[in-house]
Amino acid sequence: MLLKLIKFAAVCVAFIAGVSHAAAHGERAQEPYLRTRTVQFYDVHFSKTDVKVNERFELTGKFRLMQDWPDAVTPPDIVFLSSISPGPTIARVETYLNGEPARQSFAGLELGRDYEFRMVLEGRTPGSSHIHPSISIKGSGPLVGPGQWVNISGEAHSFAFPIKTMTGLQIEDLQTFGLAHAVGWHLAWLAVAAAWLSFWLARPLILPRWLVLQKGREDLLISLRDTGAGIIVAAIVLVMVFGGYVRASAEYPYNVPLQSGLNRVAPLPASPAYVEIKVISATYDVPGRSMRLATQITNKGSEPLSIGELTTANIRFLNQSLPVAMADVDPSYPRDLIARTGLKLSSDTPINPGETKEVRVEATDAVWELERLVSFLTDVDSKFGGLLLLYAPNGERVIAEMGGPIVPVFTELK
Repeated sequence: MLLKLIKFAAVCVAFIAGVSHAAAHGERAQEPYLRTRTVQFYDVHFSKTDVKVNERFELTGKFRLMQDWPDAVTPPDIVFLSSISPGPTIARVETYLNGEPARQSFAGLELGRDYEFRMVLEGRTPGSSHIHPSISIKGSGPLVGPGQWVNISGEAHSFAFPIKTMTGLQIEDLQTFGLAHAVGWHLAWLAVAAAWLSFWLARPLILPRWLVLQKGREDLLISLRDTGAGIIVAAIVLVMVFGGYVRASAEYPYNVPLQSGLNRVAPLPASPAYVEIKVISATYDVPGRSMRLATQITNKGSEPLSIGELTTANIRFLNQSLPVAMADVDPSYPRDLIARTGLKLSSDTPINPGETKEVRVEATDAVWELERLVSFLTDVDSKFGGLLLLYAPNGERVIAEMGGPIVPVFTELK
């Protein structure tokens, strides 16, 4: 027996010792249809990637709710904008969606439309933290944007979150505000519970009471003393509840309840439909780690347009021969989400106004494998989605949604 206990303890110690630090949030475990056809983040910018404890930085960007929303995912009827970090390493100070405060969830967001967000964050726990913007969909869960490593330096104990309430009360540190009250109330309730439990534990317990029940003398189970003790405890509980309420109301006469309503916000103004994209065929070459698209692109605008980028699942495939596309990459954008090999096109010549042109688009990179986006074969919905970014000579950018069924192949198609 002792030997078994030692073995069990050894297994537990080995398991605990073998647990490594989790540095990501499982975004790579999400299926490709979920990451390519729901929310496409773009123009994401981190104002700083090295901050100190108590130092603020901003996370800004835009996202599009894809028109071809997968049937297997709950529609974004109710969403909540937030950030994701590995534990409480940052504090979220302010959040805005299209310039409106985003303290609550939003309803009525439209598919096929764009939204702009801004978050003010503050370093809290020293270390290197992987920070994402996040859109949580009721019924589906969070969908994360590109994650960036943010280094937080300083001492954890120096963090403080001071605020000033609407009534003028200055709170020096919100994370410890009211802590003594909370501890005191917990101790008070624990004392009442312990007294009540001790009262019954001091009396005959299971076997004697079972014998009484067997003899049909339930009347002996509850004595007058028991009834009196019950009344006293009930009175104490009522006094504590109502007394606590009266005391809290007197100390804090003005308070705001938790906000549970929904906000509504209009999307960003719709861009003119300058471009129409038809995906003729789409394949994913599994051994070649390459997505190949045969597209038919129609320029309905008044300026010639050049293809500059394909972005999907936060991965950016850039046309490296187009300077304006390369210049559009924010220095703070995660480098691991930019495909090194870029975007290859069958034709680099611009698409003239009114022209319809067939273009083969090839996005080849190991990042498909690294980001675990290669499971199109086993996906319940073998379709893809993404945004194609085109540029006019004057630098104007046109964003067009594209997508459709995709077929995995194991040899290069000629």
